[in-house]
Amino acid sequence: MKKTKTNVAVIGAGPAGLAAALEAGRLGAGKVLLLERDAELGGILQQCIHDGFGIHRFGRRLSGSQYAQAFIDQVEASDIEVLTETMVLEIGPDRRIFACNRRDGILDIECGAIILAMGCRERTAAQVLIYGDRPAGVLTAGTVQRYINMEGCLPGRTAVILGSGDIGLIMARRMTLEGIKVKGVYEVMDSPGGLTRNIVQCLDDFGIPLHLSTTVSWVRGRDRLESVTTVKVGPDRKPIPGTETVIPCDLLVLAVGLIPENELSVKAGIEIDPRTRGPVLDSAFMTSVPGIFAAGNVAAVFDLVDYVSQSGEAAARGAAAFLRGELSAPGWDPVEAGENVSFVVPQRIRREDAAGKTAFFLRVKKTAAAADLVCSTEGSIRLKKRCRHLAPPEMLSFETEAKGPLLVEVRQEAV
Repeated sequence: MKKTKTNVAVIGAGPAGLAAALEAGRLGAGKVLLLERDAELGGILQQCIHDGFGIHRFGRRLSGSQYAQAFIDQVEASDIEVLTETMVLEIGPDRRIFACNRRDGILDIECGAIILAMGCRERTAAQVLIYGDRPAGVLTAGTVQRYINMEGCLPGRTAVILGSGDIGLIMARRMTLEGIKVKGVYEVMDSPGGLTRNIVQCLDDFGIPLHLSTTVSWVRGRDRLESVTTVKVGPDRKPIPGTETVIPCDLLVLAVGLIPENELSVKAGIEIDPRTRGPVLDSAFMTSVPGIFAAGNVAAVFDLVDYVSQSGEAAARGAAAFLRGELSAPGWDPVEAGENVSFVVPQRIRREDAAGKTAFFLRVKKTAAAADLVCSTEGSIRLKKRCRHLAPPEMLSFETEAKGPLLVEVRQEAV
């Protein structure tokens, strides 16, 4: 077993991990070690060849790979130590990372601080209860994206997409451009799950129909997918008898949601928020285990990569403060999700936090127009911001002074 030490270890080299490692280096946090299980840096952005990334950060539309490369170039020009093809197995007591790779075998890494940036994964067919056969041709949207964009392989000729998440919408357009016939996008909810701009640019512009309150109930095919059965659902999401439609296809693409990659977090004893399914964070982006921080989609599923990078930098600032001994005092105040707020990240405010304003991220429960974002402490309003349009798929970022307790609400304007 090879033993080593580092001041800051970052697990995952996607947009959150790259931003966190660079910010930790800029802050003079000491030795920074970046661990990535893939052979290349960049995470999921490697296979995102569509544009729309970096509008907030760079002021221009980049592809996902271009956005990642802007950070990778900085990492390669820095003294950050990078270990690719390295799988983290466990986070032990006293911030010890146990990992392995073919070069070094088992690694025992003693860390001053750890930043979790493992991202998220897609839900699969087994997690959405689709009945019937199990033929080839039932794939997640991310897998289809990798096949087409990185492997140069078309996984089918006629496709049905289940779920209106952003990656599914983007792949509807991508598959159409590659000659795959997309017969429709089917969404069990009564509203789309992806961003409005993706509905317009990826479906409407290509004449691809979106069927709301409809799901796939059955899959048929002995070896290769031959057809799926769709069915309309009621307000209780239960199938409505007599509304079934059989659709011939050889590819079913699943875009039914993302789940934070938190097996390491759970094993490390970190408290998990049942709403985000990621770690509960304080205003320094530190988890319930002192010295372990989290950022990006491992904390909550973000919609914009710019926000992911922003959260990575916030976690790095927290890690640097921890190494300086500034986060040792116990005690925190809650951040409460109030009217029409699904969740807020971070969920706690450190009582000794004197770092000025903190970035918060939230999602609403239902669509709201002409609404006010209101943050208050014991009835005293600290922030009031007018929002022209808010929808559940779109995350809202705001900054306010990190002093709690904090109640966050989205109040609909009276008509």
